[in-house]
Amino acid sequence: MKRQGIWVLFVILAVAIIGGCSSSGGKDGQLVIGIDDKFAPMGFRDDNNEIVGFDIDYAKAAAAKMGREVTFQPIDWSAKESELNSGRIDMIWNGYTITDERKDKVLFTKPYLENSQVVVVLADSALNKLQDLAGHEIGLQSLSSAADALDANPIKAELAGVSEFTDNVLALTDLKSGRLDGVVIDEVVARYYIAKEPDTYKLMEESLAPEQYGIGIKKGNEDLLTELQKALDELSSDGTAADISTKWFGENKVLN
Repeated sequence: MKRQGIWVLFVILAVAIIGGCSSSGGKDGQLVIGIDDKFAPMGFRDDNNEIVGFDIDYAKAAAAKMGREVTFQPIDWSAKESELNSGRIDMIWNGYTITDERKDKVLFTKPYLENSQVVVVLADSALNKLQDLAGHEIGLQSLSSAADALDANPIKAELAGVSEFTDNVLALTDLKSGRLDGVVIDEVVARYYIAKEPDTYKLMEESLAPEQYGIGIKKGNEDLLTELQKALDELSSDGTAADISTKWFGENKVLN
């Protein structure tokens, strides 16, 4: 009887553990979202060192719909998929571009925002078209979709060199100091910095590649994906997504 009782207790504990670690993601209603905290206006630190941005507000609103608490975890963006697959974060949500290569690694929500990869140069630069970049030094964020877009364009073979940075802020700093001639960067990020310093930066006339943002979730966690997508759909239908977009972009840019 004693041995049988031990086995019954073991089974009860096992069921409780499995139930507490369900495939819906998060622990005790918590969702940990991995971000690049230097990716304005999607997710970045304000003057008070608070994490703010479009994706931050969007994620908070979605979490509220899901009845979850949310924590934003700054991560090394070059290791984002490893952070997700290790379980240290539950989602990648910060201007995360949907690509075929990434689809092999993570589950994606439906795209929620259009973007493109563009080239930022100094405001007084004579560089206007992609071909003008030949013989010049370009910078970009390492292991980003900017790198993918440049790799796919013939102009890369004509560049003097490509410098990689851990974040866009460092790349733009080198551009401003004259160590670079241009930076390949997300258009939404470029426009944010150009609006802040219109006499410093400008966009080249041609873009490299269109793209779309989505939220990445660990493969095998379809329940969390379904729960999140339902919340995002509700944010679109009730106008919350449009309000958040207008706050950050001055218009509704969210895809329905």
